[in-house]
Amino acid sequence: MFKRVVTTGSLAFDHIMRMPGKFSDHILPDKIHILNVGFLVKEFNKEFGGTSINVAYTLSLLGVPSLVVASAGKDFSPYREYLDKFKKIDLSGVKIYENEICSQGFVITDSNNNQIWGYFKGAMDNNSSLKLGNYLKKTDFLVVGPNDGQAMIKFAKTALSLGVKYMFDPAFNIPHLSKEDLKSSIRSSTILIGNDYEIELIKRRLLWSQAKLLKNAAIVVTTLGPKGAIIETESEKILIPAARPLNESDPTGAGDAFRAGFLAGFVRGLPLEVCGKMGAVASVYTVEKYGTQTHHFTANEFARRFRTNYKEELPFLF
Repeated sequence: MFKRVVTTGSLAFDHIMRMPGKFSDHILPDKIHILNVGFLVKEFNKEFGGTSINVAYTLSLLGVPSLVVASAGKDFSPYREYLDKFKKIDLSGVKIYENEICSQGFVITDSNNNQIWGYFKGAMDNNSSLKLGNYLKKTDFLVVGPNDGQAMIKFAKTALSLGVKYMFDPAFNIPHLSKEDLKSSIRSSTILIGNDYEIELIKRRLLWSQAKLLKNAAIVVTTLGPKGAIIETESEKILIPAARPLNESDPTGAGDAFRAGFLAGFVRGLPLEVCGKMGAVASVYTVEKYGTQTHHFTANEFARRFRTNYKEELPFLF
């Protein structure tokens, strides 16, 4: 159905920290207006990350070719050397800005797997100047991932003008995009995806009911963390049970892995329920490892895990 997935969004180094306690032990709800807290962390790792690469990485494990269109800084060299191992990831759309450094993500995860993120945009500030149209083909499927806000809207409009279908993942930009840009990007997308908090935030910002959201978006995918996911259209609602991880090491990147798993089924024309289950299985591989690109699986291992969780066979072997 589609020959390649083009991924856009952040390209970053992630600084991942875990604290032994809960955020709720440190935050007084009645004093939120004067919040001043600090957290002692027990684990710290600097990892390769960023949505555009995270999605492309898991797609490569699932046998789907991808092209990354993103901006990187002068510190990208070790990241590129690492990515050169993955032959299904095309980096020709990555532009280096020698006067910048790559984006940096900073996250603290508490014992309940709640997370607080901070981002330094770095080279990502230049994403709106990237010429996405030079790379897109009619047989591509595009991911408009979390990114510089102007870049997201520009990429969505480029896809619409070229007749390229895309997944819209506004994430942290929901409060920053204008209401009209948010509406138009959702209406022209093939898939709108977000976690339950993000989907609720979209509805409140646009004053849309669930019925109106489904009237405007072709497919809405709501991820629910350990509770699975919901896939909805105007005519159906599909509940996706969560896959079971062997251990819970770190939830960072699970959403990106879900997106890759979902798309690996979608671009092959599989039913939405199968796509959702593929996303759920892909996500637990990330949860079991510390970092967003430290997981690995073979085709047989993925098919076995799919069968174990859902008591059915994966319809294909990549």
